[in-house]
Amino acid sequence: MKEDFNYSDERFADIQMLRYRLNGFEQLSLRKKLYIYYLSQATLCGRDITFDQFGRYNIRIRKMLEQIYLHYEGDRQCEEFKALEIYLKRVWFSNGIYHHYGCEKFVPGFTRRYLDEVIGSLGIKIFDSDEQKCEVYDVIFDPEVLPKRVNQADGVDLVQTSACNFYQDVTQLEAEQYYAALKSKVGNDCQPSFGLNSKLVKEDGIVKEQVYAADGLYGKVIREIIVWLDRAAQVAENERQRELISQLIAYYRTGDLAIFDRYSIEWIAEQDGLVDFINGFIEVYGDPLGLKGSWEGIVEYKDIDATKRTRTISDNAQWFEDHSPVDARFRKQQVRVVTANVVCAAMLGGDEYPASAIGINLPNAEWIRAQHGSKSVTIGNLTEAYNKAAHGNGFLEEFVIDGDTLNLINKYGDLCDDLHTDLHECLGHGSGQLLPGVSSDALKAYGSTIEEARADLFGLYYLADAKLIELGLVPDAEAYKAQYYTYMMNGLITQLVRIAPGNLIEEAHMRNRALIARWVLEHGDGCVGLVCRDGKTYLVVNDYHALRCCFGQLLYEIQRIKSEGDYESARKLVEQYAVRIDSELHNEILSRYRRLNIAPYKGFINPVLVPVCDDDRNIVDIKVDYTEGYTQQMLRYSKEFGYL
Repeated sequence: MKEDFNYSDERFADIQMLRYRLNGFEQLSLRKKLYIYYLSQATLCGRDITFDQFGRYNIRIRKMLEQIYLHYEGDRQCEEFKALEIYLKRVWFSNGIYHHYGCEKFVPGFTRRYLDEVIGSLGIKIFDSDEQKCEVYDVIFDPEVLPKRVNQADGVDLVQTSACNFYQDVTQLEAEQYYAALKSKVGNDCQPSFGLNSKLVKEDGIVKEQVYAADGLYGKVIREIIVWLDRAAQVAENERQRELISQLIAYYRTGDLAIFDRYSIEWIAEQDGLVDFINGFIEVYGDPLGLKGSWEGIVEYKDIDATKRTRTISDNAQWFEDHSPVDARFRKQQVRVVTANVVCAAMLGGDEYPASAIGINLPNAEWIRAQHGSKSVTIGNLTEAYNKAAHGNGFLEEFVIDGDTLNLINKYGDLCDDLHTDLHECLGHGSGQLLPGVSSDALKAYGSTIEEARADLFGLYYLADAKLIELGLVPDAEAYKAQYYTYMMNGLITQLVRIAPGNLIEEAHMRNRALIARWVLEHGDGCVGLVCRDGKTYLVVNDYHALRCCFGQLLYEIQRIKSEGDYESARKLVEQYAVRIDSELHNEILSRYRRLNIAPYKGFINPVLVPVCDDDRNIVDIKVDYTEGYTQQMLRYSKEFGYL
C-alpha cells in the first residue's frame, strides 16, 4: 500500500537519501511503460558526461575509489576506510569531488599516505605513471589545487578560477570575446544558445570549440543515448513524439544548435502525450559565465488530477502578466502558450540525479519563450517524498517564532509551497520581456541569480492576490502568509544550515533567496524583523500586506535589470545582499540545527524498471523495483553506463 512506502533511506555526511514512488505506473499500458523504459535508459546513459563536465578528474577519481571499495581486503572498519567510503558516496552524489550546492571541494577524512597504502595493496593497476598519481593526489588533498567547481567571486577571472570542465587554457575575457563575435554575426534576436553544447579550448594559440556530438566530444556516450532514443521512438505515443525524438537525434548527431532550437519549439508544441522527457545539455548554472549546459535527463508522466491546478494557472497567464507590478514596457503584450503540468518523475539522470529540481520550466532561450511559449512542470512525487521525509522532524518547531505561526504553516504550508513552485515555474520564468537588442546573457555571472529571484518574486507577489481565491487555488485570504513566513525565514536564517562556517553563499538559488529576504529586511520599514528570544534568533512578520508590497517593489527593479540588461545594478544587488554571511548568526543557527540531527540536503535513489519477458523474449511488462540500495545503484550505474 502507498501508506507503507518507505520514503527515507540511507544517510551519510550532510545528505539524506530518499525514494520516490511511481504513482499509477502499474495502470499504464504496455506501450507507455515501454516508452518510459527506453527513455529511462537514455536518461541513465549520460551520467559520465555530467561527471566529466563537473571536473576533468572526476571520472578518474570515481573509478579509483570504486576499485578500492570493490577489491580492498584490509581493515574496512577502521576510521580512515569509513571516511574513504563516505568520500566515495559524496562523489557519487555530486557527480564529482565538489559539493553539489556550494561547489567547494570535499575535504577527505583520510590521508594521502593511507590512500597510497590501500591502492598499493590492491594488486591492480590504477595509474599509468607516478606523475599521474601525484597529479590526482594533489587534486584530492591539496586545498589550493582546483578548489571550486564554479567560482562566482567578484573581481577575478571566473573561468580560470573555476574547476568545471567547460574551458581549457582560455581566460574569461577570451571566452566572452569569442561568443560576442559569434553573436555579432547573427543579425536578429533569434540566435542559437552559443556555447551551450561545447567545450571552449585554445589550441596552438587559437580559441575554438569542441562540440558535443556523436562524432565529437562525448561521442561514445551520445551514440549510446541515440540507440535508446531510437528504440523509444518506435513505441512513442503519437507521431509528433516520434518526430520530436528524430530531431533530438539529429541534433545529437551534428551538434547543430539550430536543430536544437527547432527541437525545443516542437517539444513545446507536443501536448497530447502522457509521457514527456528532458534529455540534453540544458541548465547553465554549472558554468560561471552562464553559457554552457550541463547534461541532464528526466522522464516523467502526467498526474492528471494534480495538473488541473497548474492548468488553471497557465490558462490565466495573460491576466497575471497584465497585472504584474512591473513597468509596462517590460510586460509581454501577448503571453505565448504556457503549458503547465504536475508530473511523476519516472527516472532521473545527469545533473538531475541524485539531487533534483522539483519544478522545471523550459526552454531557456528567451526568444523561443517570447515567440512560442514554454513548458512547465511541477514534479509531484518528488515533492511528496520531501514532505513525507520531513514530517515530524522538529525543524519548524525549532525555528518558527510562535505556536500561531506554526499552526498557520501546518495548515497551509504544503499547499502554498506547491503553489509557489507552480507560479515560479509556470509563470515567473515565462513572464516579462527583454528590450530590443538586449542579450539574454547580458548579466553574465549574475544572470542565474537575478532570473531565479525574478521568478520567485513573481510567485510570492501573486500568492497573496485575491485572484487565487477566485480561481479556487487557495481556500482563503490567510493561506499565503504560511509561504511568506517560511520563505523569509529560509532566506534570512534557515538556509544557512547548508553552508559551512566561513564560507560565502555561492549557489544561485540560495543567493536569490538571500537577496530577496535581506533586501526586504533593509527596505521594508519594519514589516519584517529579526528578534532574539532566550538566546535564539527568530523571524517576525509585523505586516504581511506591507511585505507583499516589498516583493512587488523588488520585482519591479529586478525585472528592469533583466529587461535592460543592467549588469552593474545586478552586480550591486547580488554582492550587497546575496553573498556574505553574518558569522555570529550563522554559528547560532548551525548549533541549533545540529541538535535536531537532520541532514540539510536530500537526494533520490531511482527505482529500477525491470522488463518482464515471455518465453520468446518479448517484453510483456515493466515492473518497478524499489529495493535497490544507494551503493548498489551507483556501482551498477558505473558498470552499465560507464562509457568514459
